[in-house]
Amino acid sequence: MEIFLILGDRKLVIGENAKSVFLLKFQLLVFEIVPCLLLYLFTYSILKSRSMLTKVQQDHLTVKSDLKLQNQVQQWFENFSEQYLTKYGWSDSQLYRLNLALAEGFTNAVRHAHLALPPETDVEIRLSLWVDRLEIRIWDYGEPFNPDNIPEPKPGTLQDHGYGWFLIRRVADQVVYERDSDHRNCLLIVKYLVEGQH
Repeated sequence: MEIFLILGDRKLVIGENAKSVFLLKFQLLVFEIVPCLLLYLFTYSILKSRSMLTKVQQDHLTVKSDLKLQNQVQQWFENFSEQYLTKYGWSDSQLYRLNLALAEGFTNAVRHAHLALPPETDVEIRLSLWVDRLEIRIWDYGEPFNPDNIPEPKPGTLQDHGYGWFLIRRVADQVVYERDSDHRNCLLIVKYLVEGQH
């Protein structure tokens, strides 16, 4: 009995001898199939990593420390979302939650970080859309603090602060709050397009 194996443009005939069949299969695996598979995986990983590092769009907004400007901030985000995010498959639900997180971050900067500063103090916001994620950065000039020290609200209890951080942490895949070298605080909110991608 003969078995024909066609690989590319070659036709291999395998006889009944089990040992020759095993050696031939092993040689095919090691010398032809494995290198092709490794090359494919290597190429795929390079292309994927490069595409994940591609920034698609970016926008920047600077507003004064005034809660009346929150509608302007949220409208700016909605315009950015309609123009770019929906094209890349972001759902309305994701965009609504991100807009809410942005509003909370802006509100925290005005109410808390800039409480003792003049209302002319700027709050700077940057949106950076990457292929796989959205990054929201909010800069303020207040005193730095550790947001990990803010307790999460307990169900059934009322407290006068902490809900904004709680909401931001629930919406985002990653939240970082740090002091920049230029003496500003930066709140970074990262959300990935695909859940569990980070």
